[in-house]
Amino acid sequence: MLLDLDGVITDTASIHARSWKRMFDEYLRERSSRTREPFRAFDIATDYKLHVDGKPRFDGVRDFLKSRAINLPEGTPDDPPLHETVCGLGNRKNELVNDAIASDGVEVYEGTVKWVHRLHDEGFKTAVVTSSQNCDVVLKAAGLADLFEVRVDGNTIHDQKLNGKPAPDAFLAAARQLSVTPARSVVVEDAISGVEAGRNGKFGLVIGVARKGNNDELKRHGADVVVNDLAELLPGK
Repeated sequence: MLLDLDGVITDTASIHARSWKRMFDEYLRERSSRTREPFRAFDIATDYKLHVDGKPRFDGVRDFLKSRAINLPEGTPDDPPLHETVCGLGNRKNELVNDAIASDGVEVYEGTVKWVHRLHDEGFKTAVVTSSQNCDVVLKAAGLADLFEVRVDGNTIHDQKLNGKPAPDAFLAAARQLSVTPARSVVVEDAISGVEAGRNGKFGLVIGVARKGNNDELKRHGADVVVNDLAELLPGK
């Protein structure tokens, strides 16, 4: 079982969405004051879902800026936050996420935790697969550091030069570490790019988790089964 983190295991997708909005709005407002371009705020309902949700951080920055016809230098991963590069803006977003986790903590989806414990009892192997580079911090804050045998996160993606979702690379890497084939593996995702990655990797089953009530959309993009919460998959449900 290969599970995404934000929106599937932990309720951190909302933290990421708010952090993306704050970072981009700060930058776009400052840019508007310099260039006289009209300020148009980052919209969580559309921009987040279409351009950044589920993707590695720098890919999200790059794809959103492209949607606004803004071209910035790539920079380096060590660029300071809000430096006017793709990496600088991404690092500012990461800073905001870590601040939010430190101040507010992390909520978990209890249905997911119960389901994963049930999987362990039945002998299934589990991995967390996320584009986030905050995976260790989030799991520790949520008290779930020992729940998964394998972790493939944004740091793994960067270090191994994997393509981000909707490419299946991260899920395929997790399956290899668990010594299972894609055809015998299940992907669990709440993001469009994530279910697309499961479909693109030809995994045996792709489960979509419709936290946003987007059941039909997840099915269109590659989910074989869609639930509102993973507790629905527990025996007797």
